[in-house]
Amino acid sequence: MIAFWSYKKEYQKLRKSILKSIDITLSNGQIFFGKNLLKFEENFNKRYKSKYGLAVKSGTDALLISLISIGIKKGDEVITAANTAIPTISAIIASGAKPVLIDINDDYLMNYEKLLNSINKKTRAIIPVHLYGKACDMSKLCSIAKKKKIPIIEDCAQAQGAKYKNKHVGTFGSFGCFSFYPTKILGGYSDGGFITTNSYQLYNIAKKIRFYGIETVDKKNKFYNKYYANINGINSRLDEINAKILDLKLSNIDKYINRRRQIANIYYNELKNTSLILPKKTKHSYDVFHLYTVYHLKRDTIIKLLNKKRIQTRVIYPYPINEMKAYKNLFKNKIFKISSLKSKGIFSLPLYPELNTSDVLKICKELKIILKNA
Repeated sequence: MIAFWSYKKEYQKLRKSILKSIDITLSNGQIFFGKNLLKFEENFNKRYKSKYGLAVKSGTDALLISLISIGIKKGDEVITAANTAIPTISAIIASGAKPVLIDINDDYLMNYEKLLNSINKKTRAIIPVHLYGKACDMSKLCSIAKKKKIPIIEDCAQAQGAKYKNKHVGTFGSFGCFSFYPTKILGGYSDGGFITTNSYQLYNIAKKIRFYGIETVDKKNKFYNKYYANINGINSRLDEINAKILDLKLSNIDKYINRRRQIANIYYNELKNTSLILPKKTKHSYDVFHLYTVYHLKRDTIIKLLNKKRIQTRVIYPYPINEMKAYKNLFKNKIFKISSLKSKGIFSLPLYPELNTSDVLKICKELKIILKNA
């Protein structure tokens, strides 16, 4: 079986270092907010050229804390893409705001003309989603946001390391939000997330919210490091063990991304003359290929035949947000034509750093045979 994703080979390579790190961490006697977390935060910020940043419990929490930090409240509207993951929407709703969806272009990223038409007096934030590891056109988005005086919160869950015009995603807006879910570019062995910002003021607010509203930044605050809620916060701690493991893997992140790009290049060269619609290459985007997502009208048949050849695939995502039962009432009579069309034909091929080139070539070979008869 060629698995869609697996961490086992990676773990075997890192096993000794990981187990040693766990033992040292537990022997130190501090589970939360210790040296491992501080070192990881420092290294993450340095790598992605962010002035400030903090690790949190999940990518969803990263979005929620960011929304609360810029003052989102009940009655506000937050705009995002119709084909995003559920957590983007659940975070907006948890903040008290109403999500407003925008259809996408053929590259699966937000349509900016439709964005302009959806901005109104209630719009308080825009969340562009750097889907599948491709950076959104941040020049256009930042121009719109600046003109309308609306903050940007970047959803970078699938795009850590991606760049737009040689600048890392997560550094354009008020906040950048990352996920360390195991399948992500920097995947942990648990949930985890990160928030980047170049604003000290926003960093201070977000850091308080992360830990029950307790002040842990401003030493002049008389309640600094005391069990006292300065504002209403939540519990979103990344523990010392996972911080250490993530920091260990962060040192290998360029190698992981280069391998993802190598695999994506093999897929492109082998499949470019088939009937599949492949990911678009764009001049200004440095893609990290969290997923290699292709499109075909006969997707379901293709997936079934690949399964028979013991090749796993995934559909990410099979339903636009507005078509889900939980959110239908929020988007009555709303049609997102491209998002709906794409959801019926997209599927993702196996792609992760430890995937063997021989397996990639086998996938391509079987796909080409299937497509000839499709």
